Amino acid sequence: MQTSPQASKTSSQSYLPDDRNAQVQVYVNGEFFPRAEARISVFDAGYVCGDGVWEGVRLVRGRIVSFDAHIDRLLEGARTIQMDIGLTRDEIKAVITSTFEQNGMTDGAHARLMVTRGIKKTPNQDPRFVIGGPTIVCVAEHKVVAADAKQRGLNLFTSTVRCSTPDVFDLRLNSHSRLNFIQALIQAINAGADEAIMLDPMGFVSSCNSTNFFIVRNGALWTSSGRYCFNGITRATVLRLAREAGMPVFEGDFTLADMYNAEEAFVTGTLGGITPVARIDGRAIGAGQGAGAGVLTARLDALYRQYIGQTE
Repeated sequence: MQTSPQASKTSSQSYLPDDRNAQVQVYVNGEFFPRAEARISVFDAGYVCGDGVWEGVRLVRGRIVSFDAHIDRLLEGARTIQMDIGLTRDEIKAVITSTFEQNGMTDGAHARLMVTRGIKKTPNQDPRFVIGGPTIVCVAEHKVVAADAKQRGLNLFTSTVRCSTPDVFDLRLNSHSRLNFIQALIQAINAGADEAIMLDPMGFVSSCNSTNFFIVRNGALWTSSGRYCFNGITRATVLRLAREAGMPVFEGDFTLADMYNAEEAFVTGTLGGITPVARIDGRAIGAGQGAGAGVLTARLDALYRQYIGQTE
């Protein structure tokens, strides 16, 4: 990929390098293979057309965070595209837990479960050309979020690529098709930013290219209406924790002007949890501080870390 020489290498999904990941065992259709030997067919529907759904889960102190919610989202996505995974709910969960166990992981790990419609007779988009069952892959890795990214805060850039309407592409469907988000991210990288802010079809602030987006205004937590953003499990958890803590919460449309005048901003995602935003479109967020977590963001981060078991 050709990008600007000033392109940032930071991301809300940044994690510390770990040499153990070169030796992980990957689950492919009921068997485990060394990372370098894990293979799927070039005729697989996921490779051909991005036809499939996925989930990413985080392992903290022996517990998979929001495990049931992730499985619910996976099953809902599979039903939406009329794809039969061929496993029960418990069997799907066992694929993930056994992959962690196979790799001796009990903490500081992340797994991505990927399910596609399977191998096709010929490379086209017609699902009737599938000749077997689904392809099920689970990759588990040692992943600990890079603390400096949270201390420094993210630098975001508003992309010209918009979030889609549900009739075009429903973002609540956690599918393999991600080209529009990749395009938005490339714009941000070429502008020297870390990630992209994306607007909805009416020009209101929606989400980032891979995470959900929040701001703080007048001491209240703001986020988009949810009509055009990811069905984020961490997003839902943060909203619940905020309400339980008595914080005022606004879910609705807000503009770039609202965002530029925010007191704080942060993004949420499974791996990174809550990651502060320092700058947007070259503007420092938070009374010119432009770095690190604000007061409300830090409070929510503490509540979230307690929820996932990172603190006693």
